[in-house]
Amino acid sequence: MKHIEEMLDFLYKSPSCFHAVDEIKNHLNKAGYEQLDESQKWKIHAGGKYFVMRNHSSIIALDLPENPVRGYRIMASHSDSPCFKIKENPEIVVEDKYVKLNVENYGGMIYSSWYDRPLSVAGRIICDDGSGGLTERLVNIDRDLLIIPNLAIHMDREVNTGYKYNPQKDLQPIYGTIASKGRFMEEVAEAAETKADAILGHDLFLYQRGRGSVLGGSNEFLAAPKLDDLQCAFSSLKGFTAAKEKKHISILCVFDNEETGSGTKQGAASSFLYDTLQRINEAMGRSYEDYLIDLSEGFMVSADNAHGLHPNHQEKADPVNRPVVGGGIVIKFNAAQKYCTDGASAAFFRQICKKAGLKTQNFTNRSDIAGGSTLGNLSNLMVPMKSVDIGLPQLAMHSAWETAGVKDTEDMIVMAEQFFRE
Repeated sequence: MKHIEEMLDFLYKSPSCFHAVDEIKNHLNKAGYEQLDESQKWKIHAGGKYFVMRNHSSIIALDLPENPVRGYRIMASHSDSPCFKIKENPEIVVEDKYVKLNVENYGGMIYSSWYDRPLSVAGRIICDDGSGGLTERLVNIDRDLLIIPNLAIHMDREVNTGYKYNPQKDLQPIYGTIASKGRFMEEVAEAAETKADAILGHDLFLYQRGRGSVLGGSNEFLAAPKLDDLQCAFSSLKGFTAAKEKKHISILCVFDNEETGSGTKQGAASSFLYDTLQRINEAMGRSYEDYLIDLSEGFMVSADNAHGLHPNHQEKADPVNRPVVGGGIVIKFNAAQKYCTDGASAAFFRQICKKAGLKTQNFTNRSDIAGGSTLGNLSNLMVPMKSVDIGLPQLAMHSAWETAGVKDTEDMIVMAEQFFRE
């Protein structure tokens, strides 16, 4: 339980990807890491510790030893989670009685898990700074604000036998009565301490209210929103900053937009990691050939949560590879290369875990069920190196409220520290 309350606090303070990256930034600042700006020339040196953000939703931290051993050591996770994004001109008036908000789904979510729960809004706004420029502000309306009400069973007697959701019709949250008309963007502005007419752009999302909790007969489970993938982001960060006297150039990455395919300027398939490695290489006086050697000797751990065996749906799991919550870190395999693990990278990762005294589990999809993809192979398009896809076992992935394990979180922190210290 050493880090669990800290992680639950991290999740509570991360209602959007922008807030999650801001929390990581704050942690790195406290640990002595210096912020770099992509728009400025970098003054870095061996022995320094740095971080750089892109779009305020992705972040890369760097730890540069004085005399590094060949080969990068990289861990990657992601900052985003499936949710609803607020559209432009968000207010919709219903029969001059109610005001609801116009939203669209971001990523693949379990729609039913968003019903009848207190919701609010968080993200960022871009404002006119009053002098001809633009300024970015994070915003969190920190109160119970919205709800997506279910239709009563009396009006849909078949709801418990299956329902096909229409996001435009069924999943628009109610904001208020007609008295609230025209108030929403004003409330956003108030939360950001600015004026509504100063807001020129926004990236705003719905989020579940409430703090996660520890539960179970032996307090072995975590229940919280955004465990996929902030559980990995948090535990990787803790291990990264705890690892002292790193031998390799060590890099922690938290990318945005994994849930929509990573194909953005700040996603895992972008040039963000490549650009960062090239700038490190040049600043340290190394040649391009040195960079290629470091790639060939390098290793990446792509950390994105894994499906645990479901107690009510055991038939959905592979016949023999059946990871369970609380059973240890999961190594993910896929013949179609949705995961980047191969025999060599699995062996290297198992060796790391063995040295740290940790157990591992394996995940493969059933051969007749297609799975999802993650960060590893997409990142390898720009920065090819030996890589393994791993995750922490969880239940209800992509639900608004997910379930995972206490011990697995601690195991990931221990593994990350071992990996970066190795």
